[in-house]
Amino acid sequence: MSAQKIDPILLSVYARTFKSITDEMSISMEQTTRSPILCEAKDYVTGLYDADGNMLEQTENLPILAFSLAPVCKYIKEFFGDEIYPGDVIFHNDVFSLGNQNNDVAAFKPVFFEDKLVAWTAVKGHQADIGGNVAGGYNPNAVEVWQEALRIPPVKVVERGKLRKDVWGLIFANVRLDIVQHDMKAEMGACTVGERRLLELLKKYGVASYESHKQALFEATRKMMEAEIAKIPNGNYSGEGYVYYDGRFVGSKYTIRVDIEVKDKHIKFDYSRTDPQTNGFVNGTFTSSASAPSSMPPTRRPPPSATTSARPTPTPSSARWPR
Repeated sequence: MSAQKIDPILLSVYARTFKSITDEMSISMEQTTRSPILCEAKDYVTGLYDADGNMLEQTENLPILAFSLAPVCKYIKEFFGDEIYPGDVIFHNDVFSLGNQNNDVAAFKPVFFEDKLVAWTAVKGHQADIGGNVAGGYNPNAVEVWQEALRIPPVKVVERGKLRKDVWGLIFANVRLDIVQHDMKAEMGACTVGERRLLELLKKYGVASYESHKQALFEATRKMMEAEIAKIPNGNYSGEGYVYYDGRFVGSKYTIRVDIEVKDKHIKFDYSRTDPQTNGFVNGTFTSSASAPSSMPPTRRPPPSATTSARPTPTPSSARWPR
């Protein structure tokens, strides 16, 4: 594909339209969900992503969900490979495949234009129940994930526009409240709203224009971020915070430590010195950690003898849920 000339006016049109799409998806959720967790507290996020799962725009509503969809979108694309079709809808909540907590269930819908995958729409919302040992999904006495909630790795509930009744029935047979079915249908509907709006944009300007201006927006975002990082003096920084009481062991205390390396326009966060996970109810996944970084200002420290880039990902061999 030959690179198109970037029109700065059209670039702004794309940026604002992407934003209006996720805003309209958010309004759809507010108007069609039934649980007050969603329609009143707005404990959900709506997002628009390119074919590779890179974020075009989002309306987060709840900040901790802000960056929790893009990693899963990329994972889903890799998981299904060539078996992604127009009309598909995929559910996901699994903390062992980049979910943030099992109550936050996401719906993903691929967007096809002229028989080509061009984008994804996605919604993730906190559901009133998702199975497990206690109603509501919060079980402070749990010592493993299976005591907490139903895990949903990527699964198609709609394939090529047709509802898979067997999959739908299996999921919601393990959920106590009928309202969750309605709220997940609302998520699917919001994804469809986003799909329609993006297709209208593509019909007006074409795929080539969309791809070129999308890349220009990514490049502009990268330059903006690099400019902000460049304001920080080069060096090594560190910070720490504490989690008191994991719900199981009275007097327990856990330290979250981060080492930050700033070099010119690049920044690296290393959480490898953080305390190991507990089988209590306080662990964190990569996506929740990335969406809600510690607000504690770091203190400057001498450079370490060696640095290791690490991220707080769950340990698949562990039965414990790393929330």
